[in-house]
Amino acid sequence: MSEQQTQQQARGVVIVGAGMAGVQTAVALREGGFAGPVALIGAEPHQPYDRPPLSKAVLLGKAEDSAFDIDFEALAVELRLGCEVTGLRHFARELDTEAGPVPYDVLVIASGAEPVTLPGTAAVPGVHLLRTLDDAERLKPVLSRQHDVVVVGAGWIGAEFATAAREAGCAVTVVEAADRPLAEALPAEVTAPMAQWYAEAGVDLVTGARVAGVEPGSVVLADGRRIPADAVVVGIGARPATGWLAGSGIATDPDGAVTADAHLRTSLTGVYAVGDCASFPSARYGRRLLVHHWDNALQGPRTVAANVIAEWAGAGPAGATAAAAEPPEVYDPVPYFWSEQFGRFVQYVGNHADADALVWRGSPADPAWSVLWLRDGVLVALLAVGRPRDLAQGRRVVQAGGRLDQRLAADPSVPLKAASS
Repeated sequence: MSEQQTQQQARGVVIVGAGMAGVQTAVALREGGFAGPVALIGAEPHQPYDRPPLSKAVLLGKAEDSAFDIDFEALAVELRLGCEVTGLRHFARELDTEAGPVPYDVLVIASGAEPVTLPGTAAVPGVHLLRTLDDAERLKPVLSRQHDVVVVGAGWIGAEFATAAREAGCAVTVVEAADRPLAEALPAEVTAPMAQWYAEAGVDLVTGARVAGVEPGSVVLADGRRIPADAVVVGIGARPATGWLAGSGIATDPDGAVTADAHLRTSLTGVYAVGDCASFPSARYGRRLLVHHWDNALQGPRTVAANVIAEWAGAGPAGATAAAAEPPEVYDPVPYFWSEQFGRFVQYVGNHADADALVWRGSPADPAWSVLWLRDGVLVALLAVGRPRDLAQGRRVVQAGGRLDQRLAADPSVPLKAASS
């Protein structure tokens, strides 16, 4: 074997990001029969872990961590943890890291997203984010001491943290710049009733209020009001963690997301992107999607792995399997996510951006209800609050592009599958 072939074998597939998307890509490669080298690089020193429990069990001390139950050694996946990637030099097929250059044959970018920070608060004591295991560990004492907490942002993460803080006995105020919770995610007629959830949980929701600054012991609003705060938790969104790609020549969206194609390939040959850091074109919805949710990080890696295996087989490096050379797979999922907040299990499936009709199943004053979005009679999205059967049946209808009888669908006693055609 020549020196060049040996080097090619040693490079293999390198995955940047040890969150759900990166880990599942490594697992899917092995499950697909890939036998070449696989390395997983993570910036955090911790064993790879799942993020959703951070705002629930881990934060409340009901679990020490949420490490994935995966034997990386048995999978022959090399873990390089506590290693931050600082740059990409694709002409050399190398990554720049704090520990030195890392060569690759195929690169998978799964670097996830990073929270948006509140300007001017970086050096202010008592201001927290909730994205990492270390963030959750820093917030545990805040909850255990039952501090007065101000949450900035009434989005998904803000609501989930407020729920946990109230369960821990904290006094909680949520400050939202918009006039209602989840203003950027859902239409007003759907989210306006959710404001009552905060009141029922004993959370003071302040809407239409912008934060001018944070001082020790208080949050200062733009109108001059001061809200007492022993701790401040910022939950005002996330953006793709792709700053390290600056100067690499890779195509990105205006928001920083890596622009992947329908096969999750990037503009650079042999480089893929998956999860929170990448947008992809959806033929199903006729638009490019950027999905910052757990299910996308779980499903996308299967497409990436299948296409990497096909590319590896076609290129001929050692490690390909005989059955690997298949046409590239297309990634066009029906987006799905869930949130547990204020004693309610909220689930959403699809994309309602181009819907032309909205159908209620039940009243938002009830403990359980659903909302359906249709376009030309076809179900394109569904929000279910405490109605898991609606979600399960509606998800299948959305995936199949099924039509609904609106009269039947509006009756919450009629199963959605019975209202579809």
